[in-house]
Amino acid sequence: MHLSAENLAARRGEDLIFSNVSLNLTDGEALVLTGRNGSGKSTLLRVVAGLLRQEKGRITFIGNDGESGRPAGEASHYLGHRNAMKSELTVAENLTFWKTFLRDMPGGFGLSADEAADAVGLADITHLPFGYLSAGQQRRIAFAKLLVAYRPIWILDEPTAALDSSADQLFAQLIMAHQKSGGIVLAATHQPLGLEVAQEMHMTGFTGVNEGIWG
Repeated sequence: MHLSAENLAARRGEDLIFSNVSLNLTDGEALVLTGRNGSGKSTLLRVVAGLLRQEKGRITFIGNDGESGRPAGEASHYLGHRNAMKSELTVAENLTFWKTFLRDMPGGFGLSADEAADAVGLADITHLPFGYLSAGQQRRIAFAKLLVAYRPIWILDEPTAALDSSADQLFAQLIMAHQKSGGIVLAATHQPLGLEVAQEMHMTGFTGVNEGIWG
């Protein structure tokens, strides 16, 4: 499995956020993006996930079957700042929806809703509406969404926001387990994720508007 990006550039409105960004990840590898607010971390994640169109450059994903036609976003779980859960539905209903909607990609199997909730330490509250949970509990359940349907790439934007230190350690263990199974991780964070093996890219952003990136 191989995820690469070559000479990416992206704008938000008229502003050039970054240019000439490249990355190269294979089975079990992780890349952590660091940098100040506005440096382009979240934008880069959204571009790789297929949520934003790049201004320039190419993203390539090659699966374990050797095929390269699938967009990287289709092979990815994206965990952004929002939790993507319905407040009025129970935890179990939310996770079951995502399991049914996403389904497993070839190459792996997701957990059941109960198993995923147990994996993030919240097996006893799956009957509660998601909106009743604390911010930290909601973030744990949002992470459990990554476990109910198999995707080889995890794209994580500040995944440990609103979490205490024990939850930070739990998330690190789950991310490392994904790596050990051959998964790829691309994450942005302001604080260490506690991963044993990870590359780091420091995003510096881009000052100015309408910079010449087309060359």
